[in-house]
Amino acid sequence: MQVTRGLAPRLDRPVALTIGNFDGVHKGHQQMLKRLVRAAQTHGLMSCVLTFEPHPRELFTPASAPTRLTSLREKLELLAEQGVEHVHVQRFSRAFAALSPDEFVERVLVESLRARWVLVGEDFRYGARRMGDWAALQRAAERHGFTVEAMPTVTEDNQRVSSSAVRAALAAGDLAQAERLLGRRYSISGRVVHGRKLGRELGFATANVQMKHNRPPLSGIFAVRVYGAGEGACDGVASLGLRPTITANGHPTLEVHLFDFHGELYGRHLRVEFLAKIRDEEKYPDLETLKAQIARDCEIAREILESH
Repeated sequence: MQVTRGLAPRLDRPVALTIGNFDGVHKGHQQMLKRLVRAAQTHGLMSCVLTFEPHPRELFTPASAPTRLTSLREKLELLAEQGVEHVHVQRFSRAFAALSPDEFVERVLVESLRARWVLVGEDFRYGARRMGDWAALQRAAERHGFTVEAMPTVTEDNQRVSSSAVRAALAAGDLAQAERLLGRRYSISGRVVHGRKLGRELGFATANVQMKHNRPPLSGIFAVRVYGAGEGACDGVASLGLRPTITANGHPTLEVHLFDFHGELYGRHLRVEFLAKIRDEEKYPDLETLKAQIARDCEIAREILESH
């Protein structure tokens, strides 16, 4: 899969295009991408996704911007798995946000990306102050000679599949519901970096996984399955949160203890798959109490993982 960024040069081939943030690449997104790939094959076009970095609300209202389900790297990996041939990552700046609906269509869709077939969601809005709507896009398509199609809402158990619904499930610790909406278990990927090495002192060596999310969409102690430590998957237990017993700096940290693993992990890129939540974070009076709780968490996690 090819990736371009910024102000894209004119692409070599015309494209079938879909547009959106695609945070989480959930079942609704997956249906859009399947339709996109089929249309590209039918019309002899290159399948292309236009996405944005950062999320528009992170630019305008950072304090209330939604927590990200996926980092940019994770999103690109998931888009590639869906068979997308090209992704253009548009830097979302105030100058870009100020483009009128007509300028957005002419400069981005037509001139740069050479769109010949465009798929959007039913509630798609575009251009400065979100003034462009479905009717405006249809008129623009007629003027510029491309086809436009709207994707109906995708539901799961009578619930609209959306990134917001996935975030709500994760925040509630309902990993089974998040899995139903995503079509896969929720995971976070990152490189293992050096930490304080306190886990090793407590007898539970941990991998400190660097996160690229603005803030994680879930917190607590989890039974996890980890990929990238070796061949196949490794079972373990993970702590995702602020570590209140250890520090008061309030910085979210993902630490993973792998069962029956002996090896070097620093520098490796791990994917941590969350299977079940064991409990919320707690602050303990001392490290010995924390150590005893970690041992209990490991026992519970092993039982959960055996059942999976």
